[in-house]
This record gives sequence, structure tokens and C-alpha cells, in this order.
Amino acid sequence: MKRKILTNSFLLFFVAFGFISCDKSQVFDEYHTFEDGWKKNSVINFTFDQEVSKKPYNLFINVRDNDDYEFSNLFLIVKLEHPDGLIKVDTLEYQMAYPDGNMQGELLGNGFSDIKESKLWYKENMVFTKKGKYKLSIQQAVRQTGKIQGVEKLDGITEIGFRIESLEKQ
Repeated sequence: MKRKILTNSFLLFFVAFGFISCDKSQVFDEYHTFEDGWKKNSVINFTFDQEVSKKPYNLFINVRDNDDYEFSNLFLIVKLEHPDGLIKVDTLEYQMAYPDGNMQGELLGNGFSDIKESKLWYKENMVFTKKGKYKLSIQQAVRQTGKIQGVEKLDGITEIGFRIESLEKQ
């Protein structure tokens, strides 16, 4: 019995390793985990080095959430700081749940359990024109309808990630 469990563990490891190693488009992929929801004043930071390139990249924000997330949308303030000090700020809105029909209120995204992962577009065909350290910060900006104050804590958000993918086959 022990040998069968050990064999299954090795098999699972190699299958998982195969999926990870086949992702040749990945340039950067990192996550921040929340233990007790995403607080309004919590800014998530990602730092990455980038060479000057004429190649375009796609940038994504990845969100892992569960049924405790009670909103249909997610509002984010995303700031990208370039090595030369240039800062670009975007206010973004993403639909996180089905709006109507039989699946109304059910979370969008991929996943077999109650945790869903959504790969959300941030920048398409971005070209990095400066070499050096880039900094990306993400802050939630969700508000309840008719209220000015932001939601103090987003329950149900378990992780926020940032991913860069090359458009060229490696």
C-alpha cells in the first residue's frame, strides 16, 4: 500500500512538472496570498527586471476567488512604474460573476472546486522600451452601490497574481 501511494505521488509530481515546464510563453508569474480577505488599504506589489525588447508581451492580472466573494465586478487601481520613473495608472473593472440567466451570481473563471481563477487582461502587445526594474502595484477599489466609501475588506479573494507572457514561441 505504501509503495502504491509513493508511486502515485511521483506520478502526480511528474504530471504537474510537465504542465509547468510546457508553459513556454511565461516570462513572469507571481502571486500574493490573502489570509483574511483583501483589505482596502492593502497594496500588492510585484517587481520584475526587464530587458529592452521590440517583442510584444501580454500582461495579465490573475485573481483566485471563492464563493465568499459577494460582488459581480472587481474594480482595481493598477500602477506600473517604469525604470526611468514614468508611472502609468489605470482604473480597471472586471466582471467576476455571470450577470443573468441560470448561472446568475455564479463566479466566472476556471476551476473544479469552489475556488475559481480568472486570467484578466491588463495590457496587450506591450513593448518594454527601457531596461531595468519595473514595479507594478494593485489595489482594490470596490464600492457598494450608492456608497462613496470603498469596501473595507473583500472576502473571497484568496490570491492576486501578475503574469507576463511572450507572444513569440520560445
